Amino acid sequence: MSNAPKAGIVVVGSLNADLTIYTDRLPQPGETVHGNGFAVNPGGKSANQAVAASKLGGQVSLIGAVGNDPNGNMLLDSTASAGVDVSRVRHSDTATGVAVISVDAGGENSIIISAGANGTLRPSDVEAAAFADAAVVCLCLEVGIDTVIAAAQAGHDAGATVLLNLSPYAEVPGELAGLSDVLLVNAHEASLFLGAEADIPDPSAEPEAWEPVREQFAHRGLQRVLVTLGSQGSVVLDSLAQAGDRITRISPTRVSAVDTTGAGDAFTGAVAARLAAGDSLADAAAFASVAAALAATKKGTQAAYASLEDVEAARAS
Repeated sequence: MSNAPKAGIVVVGSLNADLTIYTDRLPQPGETVHGNGFAVNPGGKSANQAVAASKLGGQVSLIGAVGNDPNGNMLLDSTASAGVDVSRVRHSDTATGVAVISVDAGGENSIIISAGANGTLRPSDVEAAAFADAAVVCLCLEVGIDTVIAAAQAGHDAGATVLLNLSPYAEVPGELAGLSDVLLVNAHEASLFLGAEADIPDPSAEPEAWEPVREQFAHRGLQRVLVTLGSQGSVVLDSLAQAGDRITRISPTRVSAVDTTGAGDAFTGAVAARLAAGDSLADAAAFASVAAALAATKKGTQAAYASLEDVEAARAS
């Protein structure tokens, strides 16, 4: 029997066809604006995260569901061509999930998702055997919460690090929080999770300003938290680290953004890849900051994701 450490990454969740229209600015409620481009691309938070992690050297398998339709075939082709094992993505009689996305001239976006086949993913689709070699299990909330809990439990039982991306935001049952080793949220999601007691610091604040937030998360049983701050970088709140290393501010990587759609997924996939490779949480976040920034310099999601060589070159420059 091999004593080599586990290195696999299992991503459980969503695959969507992204229907993206580009426009100078996003419309206000009730307003119609002109678009200047349209594309149908492979997406879905989990598929994106799987592709990002695979392109960055991870050994990735994906558990999900697509419809028996052209969009489902597109998604399977895209993830498989990136090196992801899609043997546990099943076909459903329900149409493949879709996301309708608007992107403005500054790269900012608004997104509406329709679950489609993602909504048919059940706890019974999560088989323990799929997690045997998992070092990291990557989860989001674009599929049913019972399925997410089942995947978190399977990852926990396998001894993997369970990475929960709390997006799209929903209330987290105590059972899921207890099974999550690393929580990844943006500042808005962090505020929603912590509720009225939360006082999320300004992105320009000094690291020590995050100490009350770290304590609040720890009180909720979440000892290791990554808070992304968009163009302002991120902050690592690690209550399991030594006293002087519990808060780490990750500086942003400055780029000219073209399309920020999926940049958060690139960040999540990169964190998963580096944790599976043995990096510390802070080192994984620093690496992921560069990967996410590079993703925002191109249109689309999966096709825009950087390779390991791209990220290493950017970090060296």
